[in-house]
Amino acid sequence: GWPGSGGTRGGAAMDLFGDLRRMNKRQLYYQVLNFAMIVSSALMIWKGLIVVTGSESPIVVVLSGSMEPAFHRGDLLFLTNFHDDPIRAGEIVVFKVEGRDIPIVHRVIKVHEKGNGNIKFLTKGDNNEVDDRGLYKEGQNWLEKKDVVGRARGFLPYVGMVTIIMNDYPKFKYALLAVMGAYVLLKRES
Repeated sequence: GWPGSGGTRGGAAMDLFGDLRRMNKRQLYYQVLNFAMIVSSALMIWKGLIVVTGSESPIVVVLSGSMEPAFHRGDLLFLTNFHDDPIRAGEIVVFKVEGRDIPIVHRVIKVHEKGNGNIKFLTKGDNNEVDDRGLYKEGQNWLEKKDVVGRARGFLPYVGMVTIIMNDYPKFKYALLAVMGAYVLLKRES
């Protein structure tokens, strides 16, 4: 190899620590504050979306293939959950089942409306052979409005793949967070 080519990686690391040492405390505080601003802005946007859409989780990622070909793993769904909207057969809803942490995205296949306005309905994944009764809690045959987190109003294909990769490979998540943290702290003000 060329003279001096072996020491580049070590040199880069030393430069980085030199940079960190040279960066004065004020600059560091500024970057930490900057990071806090980004995080709080994201939280405010999220809270705003919750208020505007009426859904406790306005954006969800499709995690399974049970709704293909309508939605694929990694699609990002935008939800609304206005209580006045009637639930209709054929609609795609996101619902929570007792005992399961992750909400399920499936299509409504049957709706029973009672005289007093109460609604019960049954869901199924487009790609599944059977309806969702096996997924509901024991003894539950129908979903009610209170089980619904939201209804799919639009989607972006595959944008949520990052979420799925982070779920499937936790190490990737920590690597990504480390890179983002380092970027924010070391970013020079141009």
